[in-house]
This record gives sequence, structure tokens and C-alpha cells, in this order.
Amino acid sequence: MSNPLLSLNYEPAIESLGGDYFDEVAAADFPQHILRFRNDELLRKLGLDPAQVTDQHFIEAFGEFHCVRPFLALRYHGYQFNAYNPNLGDGRGFLYGQVRGTDGRLYDFGTKGSGRTPYSRGGDGRLTLKGGVREVLAAEALYRLGVRTSRCFSLVETGDALWRGDEPSPTRSSVMVRFSHSHIRFGTFERLHYIRRPDLIKKLLDFVIEYYYPELHLEASNAGFSPQEKYALFYADLVKRVAELVAQWMAAGFCHAVLNTDNMSITGESFDYGPFAFIPTYKPQFTAAYFDYSGLYCYGNQPFICRDNLEKLQEPLAAAIPQADMDAALAKFGDYYNAAYRQLMLNRLGFEDLPEAEGDELLKVTITMLAESQVEYHDFFFQLRRQFDRTWRDDASLIFAEAEPADLIAPWRQFYYHVLQSLSVDDMDKMADRLLRHNPEQSLLRPTIEAVWEAIAIEDNWEPFYELVKRLQNS
Repeated sequence: MSNPLLSLNYEPAIESLGGDYFDEVAAADFPQHILRFRNDELLRKLGLDPAQVTDQHFIEAFGEFHCVRPFLALRYHGYQFNAYNPNLGDGRGFLYGQVRGTDGRLYDFGTKGSGRTPYSRGGDGRLTLKGGVREVLAAEALYRLGVRTSRCFSLVETGDALWRGDEPSPTRSSVMVRFSHSHIRFGTFERLHYIRRPDLIKKLLDFVIEYYYPELHLEASNAGFSPQEKYALFYADLVKRVAELVAQWMAAGFCHAVLNTDNMSITGESFDYGPFAFIPTYKPQFTAAYFDYSGLYCYGNQPFICRDNLEKLQEPLAAAIPQADMDAALAKFGDYYNAAYRQLMLNRLGFEDLPEAEGDELLKVTITMLAESQVEYHDFFFQLRRQFDRTWRDDASLIFAEAEPADLIAPWRQFYYHVLQSLSVDDMDKMADRLLRHNPEQSLLRPTIEAVWEAIAIEDNWEPFYELVKRLQNS
């Protein structure tokens, strides 16, 4: 039987840009191939029946890397902790191919851990198995929380023994395939500015708009916009997308940890999960990466950092977009972010919408309570989902009746009760549905991940991992 994954209609989209943007590379040969994860939900998104796609099909395509089109290591630079680094690029991965989903959108298969490239900088081009496991879990948790995120398509254990840092013994290796809208980064444009190729910047802008902003591309074509007008509208759309994305992270209690410009997607999609963490309690200064000594990329700084990265992107885009247009677009970032964050948090609290003053006050007292009480962030929202009852509208004392610390919960309880007074019985039923939809039961705190990894590392027991993935997808 032919391999359905190799029979997909792969498009030479990025390939058509020419060799100024990538290098053709080969995949590594691995001593073994054990499929540890496959995302059947994404198979359906490609119009494939999971029952017709075997584990061996996954291994042939994304472990042994049977060639469909040339593998492309993309070139890019980036600001890392505010220092410009021109020595980047795909150092342990490549673009495997691009395919259309059943929604008509173009998607990328991008590898991680598939071997050395011209940009490996002395590294081995490999991915630890733990790193692959963590990214599978992060992507599924974020997707369930409504974050616009890349997802893992497959994870194959590869049998190499990897030495990392000061570890006294080698760790296991893997290769992962990431499924996303695009692997073009802010840093892709920054590199073209660095090598002084404004012509390539404009060429890439045309490509990005045609393939990843199809509505804008159609509008610009029908209305006869000039290239400058089209490019300015693209940047304005990107600002909105990024503002909404970081609002999704903040509402989800997620700290990305490494918000360098090479980790910012040109489609406003979240990807590349390294030392990420979900906050245990509401602390804006919470920092996920042990090497972020100054706390630059802490949880509370994420909106500022994303806005700053958009501002840095203006430098290469100035070759095609008037500065005044970019400044006007970026000035709306705060409004976009605040509106998105407010809506997401109201949803997590059970509301579709509230009058502006009342909604803002509810958000304020909720954040104050979470910060001062230090109740577990994710459990608070899950308990709200679990305990919510129509009787709360009749008696404030029933709202989290046994919650501690009582003195810090009380002001929030009283205001939440006040807001419920304006709701009908039907509204209360809809609140219950909304709480169920926006507040999953399963969280992904570090101890949960470590427990899953310990079972794998010590006993080679994958059941806790598969059970956790299932809970993250369905809770």
C-alpha cells in the first residue's frame, strides 16, 4: 500500500522563492525509529483517515525521511535577549514540506532534531526525547486553552545517546515534526535587512501576503492597492494578531520563556516550546527559563516584549512600508491586547460580555484576588467550572463557600455575586456551558510533566504520557 503521508499534494511554495532564503539539506540517519506520538486529529485536517495511516507510514515519512521535496533549512537572524545575533538559521531542523488542509490553508511540516545543517554552529542537530515530549504536551495544552498554536504531528525516538550540559550520563533522542501555518519568522526579515537586500524583503512580503494573508491578498488585488498600501495593511494585521496571541498566553497562564525575534512567527502563531512553563500562581515576575537571569521574558513582561519585537521588525520593513503607517499600526497594540485579554478572562469567568465598567471592575478584582491570595491559578478556574451553580445568584455565601484564604476571597466573591444579579436563569445555564468550554480540568504544571517523564526515563512506561495527552485534549 502506498504511504498516504508521502502521497499528499506537497506544494513548492517557499521553494519557489529561490535559494536566497534557504539551503537544501539532508536528514540524519538514525539508529532506530520508534513512533512515540502521532496526531490523528491533524490527519483529519489533511483529509486523511487515521485508520488508513499506519505507524510505519509515519516512520517512513518522519523518521526515515523518505524524500518528497527538497528539505529546506531556512535562513534567519534574530534579537536574543535584546542582542542581535546574525549566526542563526535552522540548526537542527528543516522544512519537510507544505500541504493544504481541508480548510484550504497552507500548512508546514517542520522538523526538530533531524540533524546538522549549515546553521548548527557546532551543535549535533538533535533533539532530546524529553524536549520532544514537552513540546507535544505544551502544544496540546495550549490548543485546548484556545491559543493559536503550532502542534506536533509526530514524535519518533531515534536511538542516539545525547550529552547535554553537565548531565553525568547521556539522554535519549528524538525527532519531532511540527505542524504550523508558517515557519517564516521576524528574524527572516531581519536577516535580509542585515545583508542589505530590500528587494528580497519586498519579495518575501509579497509571498507572505499571498500565502498566509489570503483575505488581504484578495482585497488588495480587487481594490487595486499600491504595494505600499498592501504592505502597510499586512503590518497592521500582524500587530493585531500578535496582540491577540499574547493575550491568549496571558489568559492561559502561559510563559513562553524565550521570546527572541527568531521565535516570533510572521503569521502571529505560537511555536517553538523550549523551557516554557504554566504559572502555578499569579505572579507577573514568574520566569520560566533558568538562564533568564534578569527576568526579561517573565510572564508579566510578555505583552511588552511582543510589542517591542514588532517595533524591531519595523527596521527591515521600512524598506517597503512608510514609517508613519507602521507607527500608527503599532500604536493600536495596547488596545488590541486589552480588548482580547478582557474578553478571554471574562470567558474564563463565565461571561460572554459585560458592560464596560462592570467587566473592567470584575477583571480588576479577580486579578487582585489571584495575586494576593496566591491560590493555584489553573485550579481556581477549574473549580469555578466544577462548583458553579444557579444558587450562586441567590446567595453570595454559596460562592466558593469553603475557599481559603477567606478574607482575600471575600471581596471577589461579593463582586461576582453582584454581577450575577443581572443574569436570567437562561444566562446562568449558558455560563455553565461557557465555564466548561474555557476552563479545562487538566493543567500542565511542571510537576505533572516531570512525573510523566520520570515514568518514561526510569521504566520506559509511556502510558502516563498517553493518558495525559488524552486528558489535555478532552478535559
